[in-house]
Amino acid sequence: MKVVLLAGGFGSRISEESVFKPKPMIEIGGMPIIWHIMKEYAYYGHNEFIICAGYKQEYIKEWFSNYFLYNSDVSFDYRNGKNEMQIHSSSLEPWKVTIVDTGYNTMTGGRIKRIQKYVGNETFMMTYGDGVCDVDINKIIEFHRSHGKIATLTAVKQAQEKGVLDIDGTNAVKSFREKNSCDGSPINVGYMVLQPEIFDYLTDDKCVFEQEPLRRLVEQGQLMSYIHSGFWQCMDNIREKTMLEKLLANNVAPWKKWERIVPNNEFFNNLK
Repeated sequence: MKVVLLAGGFGSRISEESVFKPKPMIEIGGMPIIWHIMKEYAYYGHNEFIICAGYKQEYIKEWFSNYFLYNSDVSFDYRNGKNEMQIHSSSLEPWKVTIVDTGYNTMTGGRIKRIQKYVGNETFMMTYGDGVCDVDINKIIEFHRSHGKIATLTAVKQAQEKGVLDIDGTNAVKSFREKNSCDGSPINVGYMVLQPEIFDYLTDDKCVFEQEPLRRLVEQGQLMSYIHSGFWQCMDNIREKTMLEKLLANNVAPWKKWERIVPNNEFFNNLK
């Protein structure tokens, strides 16, 4: 099942770093946060990714184009006036990564609409490229298949200004409102499973996925929520970035289920 990652926004609330690179490419533990999200999905066996790029999309393409080189042992041979490269070994994940320029000012629904041809007529997963979670991806898929609706989103109960949900006793979403007061209601944190029919709810580049499309799904009884009681954290500002860095530096990051040594340098040591 393909995984769609939204990575085209400006990241204005963390402009200290997003002025140089897209927000999903801001590093925690020495690797971009989008890489951490991809590792989450890959841990559960999902290795095909479609990245909806936009703002500074060339940065994302260049990073992934160099990923193979940076994670391989290589020899460069310039003898006899040649430029030959030999790969000795590589420690890459078995991923297929498609990066799509979905437009500079395109809204979230428009970005998803633009990658329809890469998804095809099949169920797919989608999440935001700026938040990490320890949810069991395959349990979300199992829940989605059990109810037969068009869309499933993951909901976490936290007092934050995100997409607030009203959920009934069967986990059906009864109402959806975007960014209101911090009242502790369940919030939409992404980690969605979507049927291909979702593309019928998306219009043009001005379409905001979290507004009219989700409201229409609610009205038609086609939006369900998978309740997650574990860890989730977005990276909207430097304070949240530092918090995620500390979790990694202290080896207690809940979303990190794979083996990888976090860089051991003075900066990370000072976070302990």
